[in-house]
Amino acid sequence: MPTSLPEPAAAPDATSSSAANDPQAVWRSLRTTTVAMFVMILLVAFESLAVTTAMPTVAHVLDGDSLYQLAFVGAIATGIVGMVVGGAWSDRSSPRVPLTLACAFFAAGLAVAGLAQSMEVLVVGRLVQGLGGGAINVCLYVIVGRLYPGILHPRVFAAFSSAWVLPSIVGPLVAGLLTEYVSWRWVFLGAAVLTVPVWFALQPGLRRLHDVAGDVLPGGARRLVRAVAVSAAMLGLGLCSQVAAPASWFVAGACLAVTLVAVRGLLPAGALRAVRGLPAVVADRAFVNGAFFGAQVYIPYLLTVHYGFSPTTAGIGLTTAALTWSSAAWVQGRLGSRLPHRLAVQIGTVLVACAIGLVLLAVVVLDAPLPVVIAWTLGGAGMGFVFARLSVLTLHYSEPGNQGANTAALSIADSFGSSASIAISGLVFAAAASLGTSAPFVASLTFTLALALVAVTLAGRVAQRATSASG
Repeated sequence: MPTSLPEPAAAPDATSSSAANDPQAVWRSLRTTTVAMFVMILLVAFESLAVTTAMPTVAHVLDGDSLYQLAFVGAIATGIVGMVVGGAWSDRSSPRVPLTLACAFFAAGLAVAGLAQSMEVLVVGRLVQGLGGGAINVCLYVIVGRLYPGILHPRVFAAFSSAWVLPSIVGPLVAGLLTEYVSWRWVFLGAAVLTVPVWFALQPGLRRLHDVAGDVLPGGARRLVRAVAVSAAMLGLGLCSQVAAPASWFVAGACLAVTLVAVRGLLPAGALRAVRGLPAVVADRAFVNGAFFGAQVYIPYLLTVHYGFSPTTAGIGLTTAALTWSSAAWVQGRLGSRLPHRLAVQIGTVLVACAIGLVLLAVVVLDAPLPVVIAWTLGGAGMGFVFARLSVLTLHYSEPGNQGANTAALSIADSFGSSASIAISGLVFAAAASLGTSAPFVASLTFTLALALVAVTLAGRVAQRATSASG
């Protein structure tokens, strides 16, 4: 049995034949590209995490409480279209042009959101931002597959995980300080301005890639239609809170049904049944993402509304989780093949489930904020193990011609899991609102805990039987 990740088949634009022989030389030669990709993901991550801290104030200032959930779910939903187009385009040519357009949409959406005078306009900006952000992630994954030898993939994805963590450490604090002492608008405008120089820094690496002739969307417009259908259904889920119960539950059920039918053609065959290998990797990513981010949305809300924290201090739960996420990602990256992929995923999913369970216990039994922060810190460690390894496994199971499609499928699973979880937990939250101040949080956390337990059961299926010794 192999003891390390086998390298993907050589792509038409692979760095050189020396890549496999001297990975460290490749790592040094691509240092600028690695840093630029790190910063680009950092900006995308900052917007995802900082908005969580700033959005309660934004919704209040713009009188848009009714669109609070849509501001989150909308960006995730349109990101699905960006993922499909960006992944297919990258597979059939090169990530250069789709990444350029993705950066343009991302920056433009941020600018619209930052200058918005109403919540409706801000949501439009978030939709455009999500379209670009979704494509950015997929294009960067393809760049990793094309330029870096397989043995470096755990290291690169550990850096990507850290790029999600640094904004988690300083992002909530920066967003809170900007919101309280400057203006919430700079949470959006600052990232829009920084996107431009980062794009320029990526150009040397992108020039190493060569175009491959082919259609932008293999399979015609069918995949795009499916992506639009999934995106529309996700938006419908985000608007469910605008419909009075019990009709909201019927709308949510219909949107989920449409999503499951449409998304089937965008995911690897067998993903909905969690077949061993890549299908289970994608399915597990959906559940663990839904569990973690579905619960995390309510951590700052719990600390501000239930425990009276300020917007600045409410981000502490996200910050401590980010520190452990970064540490765990670094550990699994350094361990490499010494830590089997399946075991890393199992450790991560169990830690996420324990974290949500402990937050739930802290709210029900202790009714104190400190245990909530401590428990969520544990959840960050779980994501540090599982998130990077599922990304590594996706490229491990991919060939150069389907790296974009498979990484898009993984990102779609991210989006579907988190947006569906946020939307449904919102309905659960609203349904329990009349039962007491803590009851909505208890109900929502119970729902996300159930998702985490499913992720735990799927973790053992991410490795194919024939390669279980290495993953």
